[in-house]
Amino acid sequence: MKLTAYCEDCLIRGQKKKTDDPEYLAWVQKTLDERQEEDSAPYMVYLFNQEYAVRFGSVHSFQKEKQEYNELALSMEEPLRKRIESADDPLLESILLARLGNYIDFGAMNNVDQDTFLSLFDNVSASENDLKTYSQFLSDLEQAETFCLIADNCGEIVLDRMMCDEIAKRFPHLQINVMVRGAEVLNDAMAADALNAGFEKEQIVSNGNGAAGTVKKLLSKEALDLLETAGVILAKGQGNYETMSGMKRRLYYSFLCKCPLFIERFHAQRLEGMFRMEEY
Repeated sequence: MKLTAYCEDCLIRGQKKKTDDPEYLAWVQKTLDERQEEDSAPYMVYLFNQEYAVRFGSVHSFQKEKQEYNELALSMEEPLRKRIESADDPLLESILLARLGNYIDFGAMNNVDQDTFLSLFDNVSASENDLKTYSQFLSDLEQAETFCLIADNCGEIVLDRMMCDEIAKRFPHLQINVMVRGAEVLNDAMAADALNAGFEKEQIVSNGNGAAGTVKKLLSKEALDLLETAGVILAKGQGNYETMSGMKRRLYYSFLCKCPLFIERFHAQRLEGMFRMEEY
């Protein structure tokens, strides 16, 4: 997904919140000006973080926030499982609930509020577009041998694991894997978070880097192999959409629209959920 003028302004504002150092901010602007056409916002932030660490030391750690929301989501597991199991379509319900976890985003959100997060569970329904995508998703899962979830945030990954459990029940023939970040970035999920959420060690693949998305040129060989061979891929979150859109293969995305760019692109309301398929 190409950078827009709005994205560029947002990226610069984000760096100014971290420092007012004129030399660093000039470097940020120069890096944006010289970017390649295919460079996405998450990739640019990855470059900024690398340079920031060299100049000033490591960027802010979100370990506290990650632990808080992992624990919150785990505390919700039993009632949410009951809700899923009692639904007319448990798999669809699990997908809709897992999508709500995408709210827990300390990058795209100015403020992550626990009460707001919990309130999202009060009114959950599938749109016509959701149902259209879901029908194709089921068909693809039926024919596939492997399914890859590309995870996004902590807390969210607990809900993702419940969704994967429902996929396994519906399609027991599938090999299911989850791809996580290979280094700390924002509150994104890493291997330890996936283990804590209940995924098996053998299911977890590190993408090998600390970009807040799935940047193909940064992927580990294991992650690249998984991306190229998985029968069905579901990528969670705006960052994965920004970095994966246009990969010239069928991809599924699930996220909440949290920034003006996504709200405009999908003609959505703020925090409206999207379940979409991209095909080339």
